[in-house]
Amino acid sequence: MMEPLHGMIYFSPEADAAYRQLGLTGRMGYFASRAAALGPVPAEAVIATFYNFNPQVVRQAIPAAWHISSPADILDARLSAVDATLRRVLGDVVDSPEMSRAAALAQEAAQAISGELSGRPLYAAHLSLPWPTAPHLVLWHAQTLLREFRGDGHLAALLAAELSGIEALVSHAATGAVPAETLRVTRGWTETDWAAAVNRLEERGWLRNGSLTVRGRREREGIEEATDRMSRAPYAALGDDRCQELCSLVRPWSKHVVAELMPWAAARNSEAPGTPRTG
Repeated sequence: MMEPLHGMIYFSPEADAAYRQLGLTGRMGYFASRAAALGPVPAEAVIATFYNFNPQVVRQAIPAAWHISSPADILDARLSAVDATLRRVLGDVVDSPEMSRAAALAQEAAQAISGELSGRPLYAAHLSLPWPTAPHLVLWHAQTLLREFRGDGHLAALLAAELSGIEALVSHAATGAVPAETLRVTRGWTETDWAAAVNRLEERGWLRNGSLTVRGRREREGIEEATDRMSRAPYAALGDDRCQELCSLVRPWSKHVVAELMPWAAARNSEAPGTPRTG
């Protein structure tokens, strides 16, 4: 339910404008803004941590972005865009007591796992950043940490299942949750790349005629269960009652963000799940 509060930055016109002002064009804004917490890393580090993008697409953006703007300036631009976007979309809510309460709960959850850094590179990198002070920015940063913590665990589950980045996308598309063409194009893969990955999963018994087999569904369920299991710690630290309180607070804000910035998600799911899962 909190995911849209982070994911909105990838659809924010304020963010796009901020990155362009720095000189970042095309996909540079996305790759550089999300990877900037790692420092001016080479393309290979971004390929490894982002997992399912075509490496050629990453190399078109990184390390060129670091020659145009510094990671620190990119992070500042992103946070300024978060502030502007949430103030525009949520209005006076950003200064409300409810926002302060939600921010405190989310920050507690995100910090509860600060000792669990092994195998969590993107979470660890973002944990090293200073916390903002405004409650709506605290909430956004906390959700960023929680999202990257889960994402790092999800990649571990994909590796354990011996799925490459594009194979993870193909299997995800086969669930019907997100159109295959959307995943293929947004991650920069060619039709030839995609067809080859489909063939490999058919040979492994995961797919038949583009749909998941019984084995494929079982394997996908195992990946999701493993991801959930590796992501429970921050919410267990809050406990059921405070998790429910946090969800109740952020639910209307998330729905509003989705309706404003991600209408395709609202049309797909009335619970406003946010950006599509990536494998």
